[in-house]
Amino acid sequence: MDTLTRIRAFIDVVEAEGFSAAARKTGRSKALLSKYVRELEDELGALLLNRTTRQFSMTEAGHTYYRTASDILKEIDNLADLVRENNSQLKGKLKISVPRTFVDAEVGQSLIDFAAENPDLTLEISADDRFVDLIEEGFDVAIRVTKLEDSGMIARKISDFRIHLCATPEFLDRYPQLQNPADLSNVPFVIDTNARNQGSIRFQNPDGTTFAVAVSGPLEVNSPHATLRAALSGIGVAFIPDFIARKPIDSGALVTLFNDYIATDRGIYAVYPHRRYLPAKVRIFVDYLHNWFKKHP
Repeated sequence: MDTLTRIRAFIDVVEAEGFSAAARKTGRSKALLSKYVRELEDELGALLLNRTTRQFSMTEAGHTYYRTASDILKEIDNLADLVRENNSQLKGKLKISVPRTFVDAEVGQSLIDFAAENPDLTLEISADDRFVDLIEEGFDVAIRVTKLEDSGMIARKISDFRIHLCATPEFLDRYPQLQNPADLSNVPFVIDTNARNQGSIRFQNPDGTTFAVAVSGPLEVNSPHATLRAALSGIGVAFIPDFIARKPIDSGALVTLFNDYIATDRGIYAVYPHRRYLPAKVRIFVDYLHNWFKKHP
């Protein structure tokens, strides 16, 4: 039995958090997986897993070995993908981290369209508004809607993106004093708690300098969609992503405010770990999204 098979068995057990779960997931028997892991430990001369009837855990050596072995296997699999790329369709699994807002909005159709065109590739989509650790949590790629900051990751911009400051015409009639960004401190504001600066809004002057305005209001919620509904109900002013707010803005249900003061340095990015061999499935997925957004501006 080759070492790679034993390593794969060990990783399967770790990621499934137990021999029984790994057996169900891989279709191999629990006894066979246990045999492979025991042979790997004998080969290394070190205990990798603590085994009891009720608990499962890795030893310190197991943690170290798992991190490095996972990277090695990914490189091997990625290299195989590159060789097979021109001779076969994409296969395997692509693990993607995506903001909930992206998935729930119309732009989430881009993921469905990609899956439809690549039926032999399984997309495992995790919708989460937090910034996941791609390497530690085993993601192949993440979609991030943000102002990109240096993270040690490789990033490709797939679309422009902006946020609109919005309110209903009826709300603006009730607050005629709202004439410049500083006036936002004196009117009700709907706060999306996903924002990094929840209690203030940062604006940009024409000369590039920035300033912040403190805001508060009757509703705080960690959902841009709920923020949109609140704004449409006339509860207050809200900061809303373009791909959610576009239709009510175009229809006149919402009016945008202070566009000249809102920075346009945000974008939709595909972010992935630096690897010597970029998996073909990641590169093709990112290319697909880039082209999809060109067709659906």
